[in-house]
Amino acid sequence: MLPRRRRAAIDEGMNKMTAAARFADHALGTRFADLPPAVVQAARVFVLDSLGVGIAGSSVEGSEGLLGVAASWGGPAIGVWGRGVRLAAPAATFMNAWQMHNQEYDCLHEAAVVHAMAAVLPAALAAAELRGGASGAELIAALAVGVDVAAGLGLASRTGFRFFRPGTAGGFGAVAAAGRLLGLDRPALEAAFAWQLAQTSGTMQAHTEGSPILPVQIAFNARAALQSCELATLGFAAARSVFEGPYGYLALFEGAHELEPVLAALGRDWRLAAFSHKPFPAGRATHGGIEGARVLQAEHGFAAAEVARVEVMAPPLIVRLVGRPPRPDAGASYARLCMAYAVARTLQNGALDLTDFRGTALADAATHDLASRVETRDDGTTDPNALAPQTVVVHLRDGRAFRWRCDTMLAHPARPLTRDQHLEKFRRCLAFSAQPLAAGAETHLIEAADRLEEMADVRALAALACSPLR
Repeated sequence: MLPRRRRAAIDEGMNKMTAAARFADHALGTRFADLPPAVVQAARVFVLDSLGVGIAGSSVEGSEGLLGVAASWGGPAIGVWGRGVRLAAPAATFMNAWQMHNQEYDCLHEAAVVHAMAAVLPAALAAAELRGGASGAELIAALAVGVDVAAGLGLASRTGFRFFRPGTAGGFGAVAAAGRLLGLDRPALEAAFAWQLAQTSGTMQAHTEGSPILPVQIAFNARAALQSCELATLGFAAARSVFEGPYGYLALFEGAHELEPVLAALGRDWRLAAFSHKPFPAGRATHGGIEGARVLQAEHGFAAAEVARVEVMAPPLIVRLVGRPPRPDAGASYARLCMAYAVARTLQNGALDLTDFRGTALADAATHDLASRVETRDDGTTDPNALAPQTVVVHLRDGRAFRWRCDTMLAHPARPLTRDQHLEKFRRCLAFSAQPLAAGAETHLIEAADRLEEMADVRALAALACSPLR
């Protein structure tokens, strides 16, 4: 053990380092051997989950138009998941990141309110391809440190959403992961964070209006991360106080914040191990309402036609994010973030599926009649970033009322999905690939994820996600 005075001197020196330098040290200094088994297991699970969700996102409305624009961007080519086409690395990263979040089905760190993998994984796999390959162990380590940066920025915030954090914070995580895999040294990675700050974007206006541009904001930041890493090698004098400066990320995008506890926890608290699945293809904020509706209906056997009204009591963030009125003309992006619609479809069908946000389902008159009787109310929770607890009360036309409450939502690390549930979701996602994958791709992807740390080159993993049926 170090003498107290020497330890204090080291701590003082660390505190004088910029946050960018400390994040860079963590990103570049972490070894695969440093990762606890829980982090490695989480990487296996959420890489497979993320690839599945990203493949399903290839067939979402608007994909063809975005693909056409992205195809005009030049550079070394890598694959687009579920497409069987290759685009320039920034363009493919853009498409893959958009596909991961365009259905609100991707994993997240709940306390940080950051869908970190949506930006980090596409950028990391692109970086692996650009450098000519990377092992599975290298990918896992890159994902772990990238998630630490992205989720850490969300955890540092002491305010509710001001900007679209999955995009803004996610981009810095993508820089950490991609920069590590591309072999940047610490000065270059610090500079890459500064370049990313200059490009960071993502407002909550798209969320408020239910615009499909919302997930595109993650795509912009993921693409920017690759460009930031490339620009960092030019030797420009870069901003130093990227995160903590008076016009740095936290002051500008988050407001009130406390970063030091996050920095002090680097290498000790691994954020990837605290990720939650998305068991339902809708905003995470709706999941308490969805589960409550399912549980109460299964326990008491009532039909949707018997429901007079539904109350969902939840923290203010839930009301803000998904307490919007149902609108039959609003489209899928709006509906995915509408508690009333999600609960109504769940009561009608006993479940919520990707098909509930496609085609005629979105305009179904019976759905919207029931949705008009679903109310989401503030329960007085004081934590501005809390997603739980959520309480659901279903009132039937005969006067009976049934109540359900959850303090921890399904698929949180404290209530994880079973392996069968995880694989069922993955297989369902593959059914929505824009182009059917090659025979055996499903099995091979599962097997590759299960042995991710043993893979000699993760380019083989990416190839499986991009292999069309011949």
